[in-house]
Amino acid sequence: MTHIAVIDLGKTNAKLALVQSDTLEEIAVVTRPNKVLTDGPYPHFDLEGHWAFFLAALRDFQTRFGIDAISVTTHGAAVTLIGHDGAALPMLDYEHKGPDTDRSYDTLRPAFEITGSPRLPMGLNLGAQLHWLFASDPTLKDRTKSIVTYPQYWGYRLTGELATDVTSLGCHTDLWDAYSGTFSPLVDSLGIRDLMAPAKTCSEVLGTITDDVAAQTGIARGTTVRVGIHDSNASLYPHLLGRKGAFSVVSTGTWVICMAMGGDQVTLDPARDTLLNVNALGNPVPTARFMGGREYEIIRQGRDITPTGADRDAVLSGVHLLPAVEPNTGPFAGRASCWTRPAKTEGQEMVALSYYLALMTDTCLGLVGAKGPTIVEGPFARNADYVAMLAALRPDGVELAASATGTSVGAALLCIQGAHAPATERIPVRDGQRLLAYASEWKAMLRQ
Repeated sequence: MTHIAVIDLGKTNAKLALVQSDTLEEIAVVTRPNKVLTDGPYPHFDLEGHWAFFLAALRDFQTRFGIDAISVTTHGAAVTLIGHDGAALPMLDYEHKGPDTDRSYDTLRPAFEITGSPRLPMGLNLGAQLHWLFASDPTLKDRTKSIVTYPQYWGYRLTGELATDVTSLGCHTDLWDAYSGTFSPLVDSLGIRDLMAPAKTCSEVLGTITDDVAAQTGIARGTTVRVGIHDSNASLYPHLLGRKGAFSVVSTGTWVICMAMGGDQVTLDPARDTLLNVNALGNPVPTARFMGGREYEIIRQGRDITPTGADRDAVLSGVHLLPAVEPNTGPFAGRASCWTRPAKTEGQEMVALSYYLALMTDTCLGLVGAKGPTIVEGPFARNADYVAMLAALRPDGVELAASATGTSVGAALLCIQGAHAPATERIPVRDGQRLLAYASEWKAMLRQ
């Protein structure tokens, strides 16, 4: 049995989890908000605040349990510039609209057929971020020693070693050729090939912790740090290990990411927010997504609501939420959300929201040709109404992991030799005819 500390940085929260290797259980977890700072030249993340938090948490976990290895997983669309003095420059928030202001980038980016990366708004394309940053500050490129993707920034702080990883590079960056597994022509168009840190596979050992980290945390010198992984691919990784046949994974959080393995051959439509991701083995993965967690919070507005059976009956009689609650991304981007009939109770509102999120997920799965069982990871797996609707919609079944999985466990598995796919439990379909009738009404309304 070993204890693996996982730095897990989502768009909403920063987390340190301690995963026990034999049970894949998170035996300790601490979090802090991932707030965007507005001082400085552009909105950016609190890298130094997170670093202090991680060091303190690592020290606590080492004292209480002992730490045998460290892994990292973070959200995508994030890159950090390391200066010649070794310090990081402010890391741009990908929701900043600055990169949208210079449309000259559109003439530089490679075709979708090369990268599998659609043109996205704000800074969701890393290439657009870098183009805008270098154009905004002509001295910036000369002041940059290396460009690292976000998981490897934390690996750099822990080990002093520089790298990028294939899953982060393959996350709609425009910088990666998903088919050849090499940097795309954009790195030369931007003049940054010599600045890009080497691309490595996620499970490689990046290095060992520095003497300074060992002194501040009490963790033994020589403790290894893995290269690290993009968070949605961390959710997919456990199921790549030994699972046979076609399947899909739905990773839920701020983003709902639908990834199809071994599905039908489809032509991806970049206008509907479909794209290629690259998994931990370096292979392209047809993917579709929408900001489901953001949409959930927009409607929920912090309320703690438990729906009743009467709420469900009322919703099934004709209360529909239509897309897109968050209109900048997803398969219905640009469409204005509306209610077909006002919800009369807060419980009805939450049931209709859960059904909406499941219908959006099913739409995404269809766009990427998903076949076989659908495995739901993350917080939506605990939403009974979401799971019920999705189970009714997916003919090959919906499964939930029998034990804790998700991003932290997926990242921890990078450190475990001989790891295998976790057990899952299939969700029985209940009230399927009524749920399918409701889904048919929803889809018909979208065609009007």
